[in-house]
Amino acid sequence: MLASSAGMRVTLLETRDRVGGRTSTLEHDGYRFDLGPTFFLYPEALRSLFRMCGLSLDDAVDLQRVDPHYRLVFGGDTSLDVVPDPDEMERRIAELAPEDAPSFKHFLRDNRRKLSKTTPILQRPFSSPLDLLQLPIADLFTSLRPWSSVDSDLRRYFDDPRIRLAFSFQSKYLGMSPFKCPSLFTILSFMEYEYGIFHPRGGCGAVSQTMADIAVDMGTDLRLDTTVTGFDFEGRRVTAVLTEDERFDCDSVIVNADFAHAMPRLVPDHLRRRWSDRRIARKKYSCSTFMMYLGLDGEVDLPHHSIHLAEDYKQNLADIEGEMRLSEDPSFYICNPSTTDESMAPEGRSALYVLVPVPHRNRNVDWSRDFAPFRAKVLRKLESAGVADLERRIRFEKVMTPATWESDMRIHLGATFSLAHTMDQLLHLRPQNRFEELDGVFLVGGATHPGSGLPVIYESAKISTRLMAEDLGVTVPWQDPDVAVRPEHLEQQASLG
Repeated sequence: MLASSAGMRVTLLETRDRVGGRTSTLEHDGYRFDLGPTFFLYPEALRSLFRMCGLSLDDAVDLQRVDPHYRLVFGGDTSLDVVPDPDEMERRIAELAPEDAPSFKHFLRDNRRKLSKTTPILQRPFSSPLDLLQLPIADLFTSLRPWSSVDSDLRRYFDDPRIRLAFSFQSKYLGMSPFKCPSLFTILSFMEYEYGIFHPRGGCGAVSQTMADIAVDMGTDLRLDTTVTGFDFEGRRVTAVLTEDERFDCDSVIVNADFAHAMPRLVPDHLRRRWSDRRIARKKYSCSTFMMYLGLDGEVDLPHHSIHLAEDYKQNLADIEGEMRLSEDPSFYICNPSTTDESMAPEGRSALYVLVPVPHRNRNVDWSRDFAPFRAKVLRKLESAGVADLERRIRFEKVMTPATWESDMRIHLGATFSLAHTMDQLLHLRPQNRFEELDGVFLVGGATHPGSGLPVIYESAKISTRLMAEDLGVTVPWQDPDVAVRPEHLEQQASLG
């Protein structure tokens, strides 16, 4: 969208039969499931991108605010319905942990300040440690507390472990444990209260399709069912993108495939020194997910979002990230979008989305052996969560494991949240937006800066497209997000593969 709005000639090569990757839609007999993300947090990131293209997100997409945000179930006995209204949320916290309730608004105040200091970091490239010198390091150091984890930072506000979980499980949006995730990411739970949680009608995948339609209207040449097999090079510069039966000459290439899976297959190892096959293999990767997409007979009496946390949540996470094994008592998330959006399932039926965090592919788990017992365990968990008579009601079922995330969606190790967001893999220590190993190659997605999660992935698109335009000498119409695209900008021509 951004490149086409600036007048570049864009060809988009998509290996699947639909756009969106993990943010696409699975459809069967009237059931619709988001393949990956199921809601929008901080839609302003996408709203800004639309404005940069002279468009309105709210005209193109029907965003429905979800209230309550979700139901949290702690170890199966107590629950907390999380709501966007701060006063009501403080009252609900007081019902579980009276001593912690007064700290809630202090948490919001401090993280509002933290987000304001963090936002400029998320909107700019970081190509070397020298870029850090342009930041107010001392101020950031005290605000972001890089020595602290999400959980330890929350201990400054909340004593009750259940309340800390209510403000820290969001680190799983990054595929990380709150006991290891840098304290910067307490902003994730804050953003839920500050900006809300939104369901786009038709699901998040429908937004990807809307964006593709807009890009095509702007002139993008969209090629579905087209697999990239390699690049042609002149020295370090990519001069063409290759498929099985076509060659696309190009001035620049944007790679939005999974970085660790794509680079060893597309770029010879001798051209990659910092990101050689050996170094990619040694990096830290996020957890994966065991996914169930269930088309059910009848309706389900559950809220739009519900998160069921293991009784021993810390052990559950240690199993996933330390022992690299399947937990006896796994946590899980259920999305029941039909309660908000009737288009997600046929009338009188339900499209249930179930996510269970599990380790990425490793030798401790053999999914050909462990699939059936783990599936049975998850179904029992769902029945205990209130989905009665489940097996008999299933009319459609699809399951994704780390093995199928890797084989079907081409994600390295099935690590669905890409490179882990540890302190040694942030900012300039991630693969850079202007890929440092090659000329004319740019990265977008969860592996590059700023990281994983839809809002920051959209920010990576803005950063990388801006850098590409600079290199091509293209004057873009969108330095100011509120400046509409004007016809004269569309007269510029630059090639993009």
